[in-house]
Amino acid sequence: MGTPVKDVTIPDSALRSLILQKHCDYIASYGTKKDDYEYCITEYLRMSGMYWGLTVMDMMGQLDRMNKDEVIQFIQQCQHECGGIGASVGHDPHLLYTLSAVQILTLYDATDTINVDKVVDYVKNLQQDDGSFYGDKWGEVDTRFSFCAVACLALLKRLDAIDIEHAVEFVLTCMNFDGGFGCRPGSESHSGQIYCCVGMLAIVGQLHHINADLLGWWLCERQLPSGGLNGRPEKLPDVCYSWWVLASLKIIGKIHWIDKAKLTKFILACQDDETGGFADRPGDMVDPFHTLFGIAGLSLLGEDKIKPVNPVFCMPEEVIRGNGIQLELL
Repeated sequence: MGTPVKDVTIPDSALRSLILQKHCDYIASYGTKKDDYEYCITEYLRMSGMYWGLTVMDMMGQLDRMNKDEVIQFIQQCQHECGGIGASVGHDPHLLYTLSAVQILTLYDATDTINVDKVVDYVKNLQQDDGSFYGDKWGEVDTRFSFCAVACLALLKRLDAIDIEHAVEFVLTCMNFDGGFGCRPGSESHSGQIYCCVGMLAIVGQLHHINADLLGWWLCERQLPSGGLNGRPEKLPDVCYSWWVLASLKIIGKIHWIDKAKLTKFILACQDDETGGFADRPGDMVDPFHTLFGIAGLSLLGEDKIKPVNPVFCMPEEVIRGNGIQLELL
């Protein structure tokens, strides 16, 4: 007897079809309840929360239900003198929230409503001598920030502002023997970090450094008997990895290596038929984060009720194409 596999059981009562309109209603009403406990305690990631909600509304074809002027005004209030953008008004700037803000403004074709030159300077000044990026002035290094920096500048068409060669060299030092990537050199491979590193290399046209067969194998091993995907060995499946793993497989041309039907069944089972929205696993509480990545995963799997998603930026393909952004996919 080997070690039992950590997994979930999909109940017979689980949903098997997409309740798209309920998800639209769930997201549209989410930000209106500003006195809710859940809304108040998530202030520290408000900008990313808005990116999740607005992007998924666009992918479901209902972005016009959201208040564009209010969103743009909020982002303007979150930009600091240094150019960086914070999670909410009065919060310190950080690369994570700067990217979320730029993604939102790109969705709305409104990047000219902030000081772009200052954003570019902010990102540029966070690059270190070894090519890595700090997340903010406090100096944490993580390959997520390499992705955020490059994605942010690509959307603003200002990739020339940083040292790409060194940025790529740093990311490659985080590649492991199993083909995956960690958050820093020597850190274990993780699906979220793999997405960031593979996405970063796709933006700058350097995917030839990846061993696609080895990495594809590691990513496919993330699928569990339930059909769901986990982030690393011995972990439970989670809807968000339907994005991190699947998008990485799409970028390296190996998406056909997983069982799409079983994954689709798992994602659909994570919907809440009363409130709308997706949870991490069947029967858990829904939230906007898992709702975006559930919908984005279904888009990669070919669900025709959802707009095609770009596997690198997690934004509608039409927005990326419309901005003339070139990417390398294997």
